[in-house]
Amino acid sequence: MPVARSLTIARVFLRYRLDELLPASRRPLWLRVLWAPLKIMPRSKMARGERLRRALEELGPIFVKFGQLLSTRPDLLPQDIVEELDQLQDNVPPFPEDQCIALIEKALGAPVDELFASFERKPLASASVAQVHAAVLPSGESVVVKVLRPGIDKIIQQDLRLLGLLARGMARFLPEGRRLRPVEVVDDYRFTIEGELDLVREGANATQLRRNFAKSPLLYIPEVYWDYTRVNVLVLERIDGIPVTDVAQLHAQNTDMRLLAERGVEIFFKQVFEHNFFHADMHPGNIFVSREHPQRPQYIAVDTAIVGSLTREDQYYLARNLLAMFRRDYRMVAELHVQSGWVRRDTPVNDFEASIRAVCEPIFEKPLGEISFARVLISLFQTARRFDMEVQPQLVLLQKTLLNIEGLGRQLYPQLDLWKTAHPFLERWMRDRLHPRTIVGEIRRYGPEWLEKLPQLPHLAFSALEHARELAPQIRGVGEQLEQSRRRGRRRYARRVAGVILAAGALLLAAPGLLAQLPTASWLLGAAALALLLWP
Repeated sequence: MPVARSLTIARVFLRYRLDELLPASRRPLWLRVLWAPLKIMPRSKMARGERLRRALEELGPIFVKFGQLLSTRPDLLPQDIVEELDQLQDNVPPFPEDQCIALIEKALGAPVDELFASFERKPLASASVAQVHAAVLPSGESVVVKVLRPGIDKIIQQDLRLLGLLARGMARFLPEGRRLRPVEVVDDYRFTIEGELDLVREGANATQLRRNFAKSPLLYIPEVYWDYTRVNVLVLERIDGIPVTDVAQLHAQNTDMRLLAERGVEIFFKQVFEHNFFHADMHPGNIFVSREHPQRPQYIAVDTAIVGSLTREDQYYLARNLLAMFRRDYRMVAELHVQSGWVRRDTPVNDFEASIRAVCEPIFEKPLGEISFARVLISLFQTARRFDMEVQPQLVLLQKTLLNIEGLGRQLYPQLDLWKTAHPFLERWMRDRLHPRTIVGEIRRYGPEWLEKLPQLPHLAFSALEHARELAPQIRGVGEQLEQSRRRGRRRYARRVAGVILAAGALLLAAPGLLAQLPTASWLLGAAALALLLWP
């Protein structure tokens, strides 16, 4: 990774004193020693959430998007930081139109005037990764053309490497590093953001969602024009819908707001449990409402770059957890968390059950229509944290989507009772999962594979036992080598981090207005940084 970028990030880190976000009592000893020189830096007068938001915005698109992801994790972050991160915006100036046209022509192999009957040079929208233009195909269809920003993939890969480095450092050195699973969270984010760099993948997601909801009155997904789609160019049907946040216009056309809110909930559960393929970026900017049939309103969803799915096991445990919670069967909730592996196997179930009851009972004293479904789930995860629950990366997108859907539904229809829609759906899904017809279908699907492998099982079992006996001494030796390597790596990593921070501190102290006050400190910090960075 370029040293200049590392120093830029360290300098922003110090400018906004992000070190203060980690309480001193939770810093390991080596980190408190490393942080000691920062006491000479002026303390920021901004609130901690604002400092973090401004730092992420200054660092660029990848950090902005990562902050947006973190804003969906109120189970991990304090509420004041979550509220501030909610304000992160992904609107940036468009890149020059001649660059845009050149990219389209290179990708599609023909001049824009030949590819389209008309093409609007001014973009409809511009974000950090791509921008969108309106156009008309020679056959007359109105479309939108999405074009990736030039060079964005190189910037993203560079910042992803840095995020990975920071995540590995957190996992290794911070007291809660293992439980928070920062490496897995960053890897999950890497997959998500890299999906936005491949517009063919986004088009494939849109096609799958469109197929899942073919002729459905619930959701419409624009058609993809594959002849005009490449990795960096995507051409979609242009839709004419009302932005879901334009409540006045929805009321003006006499939209059934209660049905609209309930259908949003139904779409979410149908995607998660029936299709196991859900649109995971359903914030209001990506959601529209059809102008047709306002008494039977239909949603329109765009921007399908981010989708999610769960394992069959997670589907099952999540459904049972939700049903058990709203039945106030806290013993079942605790046992399911242990069975699913979301908390450690040695977790005391009785204590866990009591903690869940203490959190949930005050919530369920309210009428169901006033209970936030997503907040109940978050409260449950916050309780589980005290029992060493690890972050489940596969549930991050799901939780984010549920928060968006419920917030949107309550905005459209404040009296929305999400459980009234979700409960029968989950009950039906659980019955169908255990129905003999489903079991027979599973046997038909996997039966040939089972029969093919059955004769090999005795030989495979014997071979596995032989290999285990042979590998036992080698595994012990490798474990000792890994422990030695880990200790050396920790010392090396700490020196590198210290060097970058001290170098950034030297740059800040050498800035105009500070040099005259602390010239000696600047030189000393710079010399110390150089020594630490060059130390093998």
